[in-house]
Amino acid sequence: MNDDTPAAASLARGVERRDATEAEAKTLASSIRIRILRLCLDEALSNREIAEATGLNPATSLHHVRMLADTGFLEAQEARRGKRGSREIPYLATGKSWFLNTGDMTTEMLEAFTTEFTAAPYEERTMGRMAAMLTEDEVEEFRSRIDELFEEFRSRRKKDGATQWGLFIAMHPSDPHAR
Repeated sequence: MNDDTPAAASLARGVERRDATEAEAKTLASSIRIRILRLCLDEALSNREIAEATGLNPATSLHHVRMLADTGFLEAQEARRGKRGSREIPYLATGKSWFLNTGDMTTEMLEAFTTEFTAAPYEERTMGRMAAMLTEDEVEEFRSRIDELFEEFRSRRKKDGATQWGLFIAMHPSDPHAR
């Protein structure tokens, strides 16, 4: 862990979450746009590169990229030359989505996760499921510890030899007798 990681984690935790605007919530209500943000998290990608990575045609990809850029989730970087010498604009995720309350995005989050998870090599996937008996205080402690762990590792950005890994955690009250 480098020296600035605790400070970065502390700063990020200190940022107050706010409710998303209608436009921001609408923008994030798409599994493909959630995937685009993840793709552009640590590496600026052009629309062509995003289209190739997502399997979209470039016009459809551009629609999603523009929505994300117009609402501040993606930021255009300095123009560069593409494979065939054409001018292209790479985009980088701003991290804005980490600090928004967006309401129920269950379907979009699960779809984005499932697409990414099933695309990963089977041998490298890790999955677990459990049921825990928790008091109200323990639920809050568990959530707090998960948040702290997420924040600690989220705040670690690019470093030599590191590979991006996806992580999805969901927690809900469970009635074993419900159908």
